[in-house]
Amino acid sequence: MHKITVMLVDDHPVFRQGLRRVLEGEDDIEVIAEVDDGREALRQAKQLVPDVMLLDINLPGMNGLQVARALKDTLLEINIIMLTAYHDDQQVFHAIRAGASAYFPKDVSPRRLIEAVRLVYQGHYVIEDRVLSKPQVGEWLLKQFEQTEAGANGELGSLMVPLSPREMEILQQIAQGKSNKEVAYELGISRQTVKNHMTNILRKLAVNDRTQAAIYALRRGWIRLQDIS
Repeated sequence: MHKITVMLVDDHPVFRQGLRRVLEGEDDIEVIAEVDDGREALRQAKQLVPDVMLLDINLPGMNGLQVARALKDTLLEINIIMLTAYHDDQQVFHAIRAGASAYFPKDVSPRRLIEAVRLVYQGHYVIEDRVLSKPQVGEWLLKQFEQTEAGANGELGSLMVPLSPREMEILQQIAQGKSNKEVAYELGISRQTVKNHMTNILRKLAVNDRTQAAIYALRRGWIRLQDIS
């Protein structure tokens, strides 16, 4: 019998160990790697190609959304279950759009998580307690786009985030309290380029200023203050 190989990506050792114990109690599941950093997760995933990855959004290095998008670009058959301590409807959309097959808050029951591992391995998607096929997920995503357009007077609103890698870099710098001039120097780009990116960031997040943008991203685990000190 083929065992479903699983990679755990979370920077909290106790939570990771709990996941391992839950999964390894199942005869058809094998945990083949534990990783605590986004970039390292991407590197090992390309090397090991697990069947399923349990991926936290709030990670050092790269956040989980960035890891998922990067893996999606590789076209490797890795089914991602996104886990997060911050839960809202937009975060579900971000996770699925980034390439995840399922999304759960971290207080998910062991039984549901085990079931989800098996379902995504079989090619299904798990969204809001519903098991969907790929065409059904496409319809769900389209519906989210349409609802966003309707609520934003014809312009796509904050559901269009997550931010690009460069925008995420700039927001990390902004969250540290740096000025546009300091960010430009740090990243080797012009002040006008920083200003243009900040305009895009504020528009995408539907916030009014830099502080609100930093709080938005910190709260959702897209950036971490300890990574930018």
